[in-house]
Amino acid sequence: MIQLSNEYIRVNIKKKGAELSSIYNKNMAHEYIWQGDPSFWPWHAPNLFPIVGGLKDNHLAVDGQIYELARHGFARHTNFQVIESSGTHAIFSLRYNQETLRVFPYHFEFQVIYHLENESLKCIYKVINLETKPIYFSVGAHPAFNVPFFSYEHYNDYYLEFEKDEPLIRHHLSDAGYFNGEESTILLDNRKLQLNENLFDTDALVFKTLLSKRVAIRSKNHPHALLISYSDFKSLGIWAKPGAPFVCIEPWLGYADSEAGTSTIEKKEGIVSLAPGHVFEAGYSITIQ
Repeated sequence: MIQLSNEYIRVNIKKKGAELSSIYNKNMAHEYIWQGDPSFWPWHAPNLFPIVGGLKDNHLAVDGQIYELARHGFARHTNFQVIESSGTHAIFSLRYNQETLRVFPYHFEFQVIYHLENESLKCIYKVINLETKPIYFSVGAHPAFNVPFFSYEHYNDYYLEFEKDEPLIRHHLSDAGYFNGEESTILLDNRKLQLNENLFDTDALVFKTLLSKRVAIRSKNHPHALLISYSDFKSLGIWAKPGAPFVCIEPWLGYADSEAGTSTIEKKEGIVSLAPGHVFEAGYSITIQ
């Protein structure tokens, strides 16, 4: 476990998955990150790589070969090396190895970088192409935040406040977790989306394109809030296990397969292409307000 700390926040990060497991507000004595109660959902904030979502039949096609790769990829299950660490900064690294090559046939280095500054935690994903050819991948975040913040509150006291007052085009998932081609429109109320226990009864709210690059988790009872900013990401998933006291705000570059599946990785919707020797970076931040 790596711990970062300043006068405002204490942060814990696990070596397994380079997973954020705690953001603790020192002044309020409050924990913001879901603590992984397995009766609902055992994770905290998994990092999704080299895919986001599920593959049809768990099959990934690369250069005419089929590979077996489970939902959200292998990074969240893998121990990372800590290659740099200070009181407010840490870099976690996962390099290709024999196990990764069996399911994802590319030479790469995947870094997860955390940087604490005042009331904000920045998380940066860096992918380094170690091949002599392009590599293809998706990357995303899946942080879960405790809702409500305080014991005297209820889940439906909370709402998500988007940066812009825009109609949100939701892309629906099948029972198996693949896109089924259905869409619907969610209309915000003065930039607000009300949380309630039934909001996720039919799985995640997935917005493949949206103008808003910031979402705040707010309560009607007090001014305390969390702001999640994700300017480097095109898409957003919002999810909770129905009835569970948390909400996930998930910036994504990439998606689950459709019901029809996909033929090859380079044709997969939302895939990122990275040229030989090049470096990809995308980051998001969590700010206490």
